[in-house]
Amino acid sequence: MTQPQVSADPLVVRTVPLDDPGDLLALLPGSATTPDVTAWVRNGDGLVGWGAAAVLRPAGADRFAQARAWWVDQVGTAVVRDEVRLPGTGLVCFGSFAFADETGDSVLVVPEVVVGRRGGRAWVTTTSAGALTTTPEVAPVEPPAPPSNVTFSDGAMSGAGWESVVAEAVRRINAGDLEKVVLARDLVATASEDVDVRWPLHRLSESYPMCWTFHVDGLFGATPEMLVRRERGLVTSRVLAGTIRRTGDDERDLALAATLARSSKDLEEHEYAVRSVADALAPHCTSMNVPEAPFVLHLPNVMHLATDVAGVTHETDDVASSLTLAEALHPSAAVGGTPTSVARELISEIEGMDRGRYAGPVGWMDAAGDGEWGIALRSAEIDGARVRLFAGCGIVADSDPAAELAEAQAKFVPVRDALAGR
Repeated sequence: MTQPQVSADPLVVRTVPLDDPGDLLALLPGSATTPDVTAWVRNGDGLVGWGAAAVLRPAGADRFAQARAWWVDQVGTAVVRDEVRLPGTGLVCFGSFAFADETGDSVLVVPEVVVGRRGGRAWVTTTSAGALTTTPEVAPVEPPAPPSNVTFSDGAMSGAGWESVVAEAVRRINAGDLEKVVLARDLVATASEDVDVRWPLHRLSESYPMCWTFHVDGLFGATPEMLVRRERGLVTSRVLAGTIRRTGDDERDLALAATLARSSKDLEEHEYAVRSVADALAPHCTSMNVPEAPFVLHLPNVMHLATDVAGVTHETDDVASSLTLAEALHPSAAVGGTPTSVARELISEIEGMDRGRYAGPVGWMDAAGDGEWGIALRSAEIDGARVRLFAGCGIVADSDPAAELAEAQAKFVPVRDALAGR
């Protein structure tokens, strides 16, 4: 894991163009344990990094404020030479934030080396404290070995126990306490040796190319949900809520997609999530576009109701603005519930586990405040030979506990399969 580093020296940053490096994830160096690597890749483009030029570990209810203040300081003192000048070049940090105010650490890390690609252009950024470093050779490294002898066991709660928790949540909803709550459960994978995080990253990227494959400080996954993207004043947020499992039969799956699009339970859950995102973004935008109806997003294992909310931000000099937007949106109804405060209290009361950074914002940010922050879903936390997988489901008034358990099982599949050998 990345360790905290403190330096009084300003960060010295240089970005230069790079010939196409090929598979970005193939560039990540390995080690006997989880290496200090970071990743944010979708459909072949994105950012990968390694090393740690600077690190912050904020915690508590003001973790976002701590992170913003730290980033403002880093940006204000950094010496930057950027020959590419695209979002994601120059000074860049990766981040991952705890879901809850009360528990869990968060992290921002500035890698020593970042390699990026977008729109057919590639670059490499080097960052160090106090002095310019030599641009490293960028080339594929020896591929990782698969995890060995992986076994799975229940995490904090058995399936039957979790069904009881879902039933209690339905009771509270029908009693009028709240409209929706998202409940999560965990699954523990144990290997005979330390797991090289690069293996599941490769597998996830190959199997789910349209998702954002990520790794920050031991938390990895492939999220289908973009909490917020800010790029030169334009803001987008992809909302997913309402899920149905795919069968593998194309004709049957089309029929299921039509069923999902008409499902009152799923449409209700989705409406709560879209409304929460639109309400959170509105104070930060001069204009917004909120589609009237969702579309069905097809992923290899499941289908989701999806809506892309878009807006234009107020003119601002806030160099942490994408993170400011992520804070405003977290937690959306898609991962918390409605009303937010009541749902969070119920999660703390009955869920029975510490989510850590699961379902919190994860992504990157540059010195202009542009960045991409996803929701850490379809994810897991790696600690040596132990990997803790997470999955969550939106619970509304007519949710069926057995069906919700089946949905959670489907959401474990991406990471579970990624831990298997070829």
